[in-house]
Amino acid sequence: QVQLVQSGGGLVQPGGSLRLSCAASGSIFSGYVMGWYRQAPGKQRELVAGITSSGITNYGRSVKGRFTISSDNAKNSVYLQMTNLKVEDTAVYYCLLEVIGGNDYWGQGTQVTVSS
Repeated sequence: QVQLVQSGGGLVQPGGSLRLSCAASGSIFSGYVMGWYRQAPGKQRELVAGITSSGITNYGRSVKGRFTISSDNAKNSVYLQMTNLKVEDTAVYYCLLEVIGGNDYWGQGTQVTVSS
């Protein structure tokens, strides 16, 4: 059974930076995609960024150029470096692991609040 454990997040002022981490425990033998989604109150969950096991990345339009996703395959971990944060980035951020040909797994969620 795969479990995802998130860390990071919190309260930051506009223009500030935060780093989120997500570690997957358990065995992942096939290719996969790991990514970050977020959900603000009253809004649908949206893609923030994703990275494949081969290192291909993609970003949501609103975060491109400000956020950077990276991974450490040896640790089954994915990271999200968030810079120049805006009030509208406030949301609960979720880590997702999509195993190709297998199941999807979600992290527990981490609150990110951008406020002055």
